[in-house]
Amino acid sequence: MTVPAPVAVVGPTATGKSDLGLELAERLGGEIVNIDAMQQYRGMDIGTAKLPLAERRGIPHHRLDVLDVTETATVANYQRDATAEIEDIRSRGARPVIVGGSMLYVQSLLDDWSFPATDPDVRAKWECVLAEGGVEAVHRALTVADPQAAATILPTDGRRIVRALEVVELTGKPFAASAPTIGEPRWGTVIIGVDRDTELLDARIERRTTRMFESGLVEEVQELVGAGLREGVTARRAIGYAQVLDFLDGLYDIAEARERTLIGTRRYVRRQRSWFRRDRRVRWVDGADPDVVSVATKLALGELGVE
Repeated sequence: MTVPAPVAVVGPTATGKSDLGLELAERLGGEIVNIDAMQQYRGMDIGTAKLPLAERRGIPHHRLDVLDVTETATVANYQRDATAEIEDIRSRGARPVIVGGSMLYVQSLLDDWSFPATDPDVRAKWECVLAEGGVEAVHRALTVADPQAAATILPTDGRRIVRALEVVELTGKPFAASAPTIGEPRWGTVIIGVDRDTELLDARIERRTTRMFESGLVEEVQELVGAGLREGVTARRAIGYAQVLDFLDGLYDIAEARERTLIGTRRYVRRQRSWFRRDRRVRWVDGADPDVVSVATKLALGELGVE
């Protein structure tokens, strides 16, 4: 039996990855493997634009709704679990269609990233610095320990800064030294990137943000608070959820929560675009192209050459 190579559909938020992934799975006899970190959380549906069960066309979806909001999503755990599921899908003769835009998750999975060891004591030390001094304190520490990492990691991403400090302390090497070597994608995966014209994509993001708030994002967050959202490390920081929590805490009104969500999403899209555009293995398609499904199918089957 020929074992099918996976197809990965990646790229910025709101470009149409989910719809394209469904079409490819249907045409290629595939099963969807989610690679969006926040769609792993049960109950985080509206704010993550998770495809409703009724719209999945009976196609199996993996790595959706596998975490409670109190649990911490980690790249290493995702890599382990998604790897097992992809190999199971392939063993049954189906084609994994990996869909999402979480950048480190994509790299960890397709480049078989070997993660440096962790040490609870070292991690706890830096988490204490973060808790007591805020993200500015750990960022200052990283600037001293590894200026390159401090320049590349968002200064507001306390969790990743802590991880970088832990890796630097444990290995004695720069954080970048633990990154994988970019080569042939794991399993021979065909990587398809979906993007759109920036102006048109900004308009789609604005419509999507409005629709989320009108469809009950605030009520979803309120329900998740009862399930422990505030106690979670990663779930409560998701774009949209963090802003609604601040609204519920009275830090600003609902209009500003919506505007901050829009701005945060657009900023994230810029980061995703920059990240994925650096990867020369990605074959890009225009999500607005009427023939995008046909083009992507040909790419997945190796029927279009490298430009």
